[in-house]
Amino acid sequence: MKIAINASAELLHADVGRLREHAAAAAEDGFSGWWLAQTGLIDALTVFPAVADAAPGLEFGTAVIPTFPRHPTMLAGQALTTQAVLGDRNLVLGIGLSHKPVIEGYLGLSFDKPIRHLIDYLEVLMPILADGRADYDGEAFTAHFESTRPTERAPSVMVAALGEQALRVTGRRTDGTILWMVGPRTIEEHIRPRMNEAAADAGKPEPRIVCSLPVCVTDDADAVREAAAQIFSIYGELPSYRAMLDREGVDNPGQVAVIGSEDEVTSQIAELERAGATDFTALEFGRSTDEFARTRALLKSLL
Repeated sequence: MKIAINASAELLHADVGRLREHAAAAAEDGFSGWWLAQTGLIDALTVFPAVADAAPGLEFGTAVIPTFPRHPTMLAGQALTTQAVLGDRNLVLGIGLSHKPVIEGYLGLSFDKPIRHLIDYLEVLMPILADGRADYDGEAFTAHFESTRPTERAPSVMVAALGEQALRVTGRRTDGTILWMVGPRTIEEHIRPRMNEAAADAGKPEPRIVCSLPVCVTDDADAVREAAAQIFSIYGELPSYRAMLDREGVDNPGQVAVIGSEDEVTSQIAELERAGATDFTALEFGRSTDEFARTRALLKSLL
């Protein structure tokens, strides 16, 4: 299993220079990749070329870009331009539906028929990335488009898929799924079998399953889990994440976070791998510089 870093917590500072330093440290420490969410006013795809020279060897991935605010033709152009600047570096274009309260409450857009939206989005996005053209009339998106691509190398596409329908669409059409707040039981019993079945039916290889969770090495696991439950409480309320926590049999996000001593954290990450995760992207979390340092040291030891 590949071990990478989820740098999304750094977005709270809205500082590109700080992100550059964070990516450089991840590369120096030998991690496989560096993943960044699309939130706030920092554009994740724009960040990658800005930090790439300081972070050699890293795979870059968005985890994830919401689809509703961006037409797939526009996102395809941005992703291909980013890939062109990165050259031979691997870029994962991670996309997701986001959530009804965000799309309707914050943006004033309709969240109607999200699976239809996802299917139409991919029907436009994928051929443009691959060939620079799309000829599609859909319910949510239509595109009759052709243009010269800035690179022959198409980014890998993955979807933040949790529900059964989304997993089937993702397995058939993309390279895998990007998970957040999903535990090992749910990966083994729900995510992996549905993804693999859909991919097999489409004649595709087994998809990547990128699992991201908060991680903290600590001597006071109970207190840190309580803190995680409070800090990440919104994920216990949003319906798609709540459904995954219920499948896992836990009450709150703190109970799926990877927290404990060095041995306990190592065991929890190994359990995720046994469940079917192909990649683990750690969102480092802690209450002190010592906990952050111990967490990074433990993650490095697993490489």
